[in-house]
Amino acid sequence: MKARGIVHKYGDNIDTDVIIPARYLNSSDPDELAKKCMEDIDPEFVNRVQKGDIMVANKNFGCGSSREHAPIAIKAAGIGCVIAETFARIFYRNAINIGLPIIECAEAAKEIEAGDTVEIDFDSGIIYDRTKNTEYKGQAFPPFMQKIIKAEGLINYINENK
Repeated sequence: MKARGIVHKYGDNIDTDVIIPARYLNSSDPDELAKKCMEDIDPEFVNRVQKGDIMVANKNFGCGSSREHAPIAIKAAGIGCVIAETFARIFYRNAINIGLPIIECAEAAKEIEAGDTVEIDFDSGIIYDRTKNTEYKGQAFPPFMQKIIKAEGLINYINENK
């Protein structure tokens, strides 16, 4: 499995309230959440993001509340993968549960810039910055996690493997 897209870059401690503001949590509809994704930190995000784009952030991405709405909003907005130096543990688990690929790689998170074209090979964990012609070694997904992501989430994976 691979992802390839243009980078949207953010800093440290991007919390779930910034990813999807609490005032929009009256909906669990992915399409509605996608329209408000990153609204408070990057109002133009939803106008710029294209299907398959990559989100890159620094430390502690997805901190804050444990709501699943945050990774759902990111995935529904079209993001193909999130790369960060570190993720909040609950966000990490929620992302995998809903089939949003995420990769920890400190070097890539620091060096990749907004607007770069990036490709990720989930089998190897290799992150290629095609704009700068650089390569980084992220954490590859174990095979069982790749199956969950390929199935578009844990519930779909379970239903497919009954």
